[in-house]
Amino acid sequence: MTTDTSDGMGPGMGVDQELVEAATRLVVARARGDDHTVAAAARCRAGGIVTGMNVYHFTGGPCAELVAIGAAAGQGAYELTAIVAVGDGGRGVMPPCGRCRQVLSDYFPEIEVVVATENGLRAVPVRELLPYAYRSADHNP
Repeated sequence: MTTDTSDGMGPGMGVDQELVEAATRLVVARARGDDHTVAAAARCRAGGIVTGMNVYHFTGGPCAELVAIGAAAGQGAYELTAIVAVGDGGRGVMPPCGRCRQVLSDYFPEIEVVVATENGLRAVPVRELLPYAYRSADHNP
């Protein structure tokens, strides 16, 4: 189910504002040149928040969402319930790329992803961002 933040209760209602604020603080404090330009914050089922920064490299590199997933696993948090990415330079909340959508869908099929819409921020189930997703479990014996 999508959490609409434009329901008359005010901007951001239903969206985990603490996550948005954590990612925003991190990107403002730690963005550096072209190497680290996006921060992500993820909510663990136990309630904590784990953050990460992207690692840009011309050969590819992990997006902030993937770094946050790895950081969560490194702390023993294997169940994430929500995630958001925020860009540097005032770009605000950014949607996950296709690769991140697929990884989020595979690891956390029930996770909600905070995205910016024309009506404000919304918490959207990852399956809505990646309909008809490939599922490796469906194709492996």
